[in-house]
Amino acid sequence: MPGSDSYTRLLVATTNKKKLGEIQELFAGFQLRLLSLADLPACQEIPETGKTFKDNAVLKALGYAHQSGLLTMAEDSGLCCDALEGAPGVYSARFAGGPCDDEANNSKLLKLLNKIPDNCRGAHYTSAIAIAYPREGLIGVVEGEVHGVISRELRGTHGFGYDPLFFYPAYGKTFGEVSAEMKHRVSHRAKAFEKAKVLLKQHLKIWAVQDSNL
Repeated sequence: MPGSDSYTRLLVATTNKKKLGEIQELFAGFQLRLLSLADLPACQEIPETGKTFKDNAVLKALGYAHQSGLLTMAEDSGLCCDALEGAPGVYSARFAGGPCDDEANNSKLLKLLNKIPDNCRGAHYTSAIAIAYPREGLIGVVEGEVHGVISRELRGTHGFGYDPLFFYPAYGKTFGEVSAEMKHRVSHRAKAFEKAKVLLKQHLKIWAVQDSNL
């Protein structure tokens, strides 16, 4: 709910600094004070046991909202490869088996797709975002997707995750080769966050009206 100042506190349920930085860029100019799980060390980790990105986003949004007492936004995202029947999917961050390791994950993906022909290397990123209040519960869930092709080698040093392998045909480059601004124009996360902004504006306006009537 709206805070005591002109900005609303919003817990972004992540400890990934790169992801938080990307979210801060996407919300530039929005009247929100973003907090991460690093700001709330007492919060217990919510297991990502869902079968879909939406499932995990909802689990985290509700769980962390309840623990923190804050309006909470949780995102789950990942890469889905056609030739791997949607893998790595919800296991994208831990595809290589251990904690999030971009280098190991990319290496495993390249090995699995080594003999896959170019015309069968299609893939898409998906981002699911859920927003919840601690008492009122889930506001809603939105999704965004971007489609591309998995390249045969790492290209570029920008972005994170599978970005150096994710070739976006319209740009003729991987997400690892383009600026953050160019990525945000078309990315799965940017598309989902545009929808999330609409949800937030609608519900924060409702709460502002309710608060003014108290």
